[in-house]
Amino acid sequence: MNANLPPNAIDSPERRRFLKLAGSSALLAAGFSTQQGWAADSTLLPRFGMVTYQWGKDWDLPTLIRHCEAAEVEGVELRATHAHGVEPELSAAAREEVRKRFADSSVVCVGPGSDERFDSPDPAVLKKSIERTKAFLELSHDIGATGVKVKPNDFHKEVPREKTIAQIAAALREVAEFGQNLGQLVRLEVHGQLAPPEVIVQVMEACDHQNARLCWNCNDPDIESGGGFAANFDLARPWFGDTLHFHDLDGKFRPYPYPELFAKLVATKYSGWCLLESSTKREDPVAALKEQRKIFRNLISEKKN
Repeated sequence: MNANLPPNAIDSPERRRFLKLAGSSALLAAGFSTQQGWAADSTLLPRFGMVTYQWGKDWDLPTLIRHCEAAEVEGVELRATHAHGVEPELSAAAREEVRKRFADSSVVCVGPGSDERFDSPDPAVLKKSIERTKAFLELSHDIGATGVKVKPNDFHKEVPREKTIAQIAAALREVAEFGQNLGQLVRLEVHGQLAPPEVIVQVMEACDHQNARLCWNCNDPDIESGGGFAANFDLARPWFGDTLHFHDLDGKFRPYPYPELFAKLVATKYSGWCLLESSTKREDPVAALKEQRKIFRNLISEKKN
């Protein structure tokens, strides 16, 4: 493979492999900096993908891949419990089939989007979530993906906030260490009551493991807390990994400063995944995906120039 193959080269098997590797643990190991996100000299731009949240939650795996190809969705995060059926219970043969389906397509499997969270005051619940996350990391490895999404997630009245932060950080560190041995990233979604950037950064500082990274989620606290959007983005940016969730770009969900977000991403050389996590329902999700991709590309192009 020609490692210097430009992203705009004509379509070929070599180019398709290059594009898949752009989201792989191999590239992660070669170009990831814990202080700057993806390497500053990267020539790649943010990539468009989706989460099977509302659009795609009822599609089996062949249908999901077919619709993603039709809409030119480059990658997909497989939200747990959805119709694709890619779960830790899969046999070795079934995992190989999933890996092959993606390898034979133009769609990258970014990884499972688990619903595991590490805030429970119940030690048994916490342990179960940690072990389940490890099972997802093994699954992600076996299907050829690069990491697993997890959640922090909430504070509890009977538990001091600092204790919950420390507990989440310790659990995150444990699964990050486990994932590192598999070449899998642990992606902590900025979510729940720990979503304010100044709070989630406390978790990352306490975790202090290079294999645990943030998945920015375009939440209201990004705008409302602290010093506002720009300050919050700058605070969290050193902890970004290779995934980011955004919501409907056509204004049909809730307002968010997407032009400013994409300007920041381009300016800071973010070349990971921007994954559409739509929270609306559409009559024709494939057509809606095409429209979202068009808006996304226009925003990226504007900020690049």
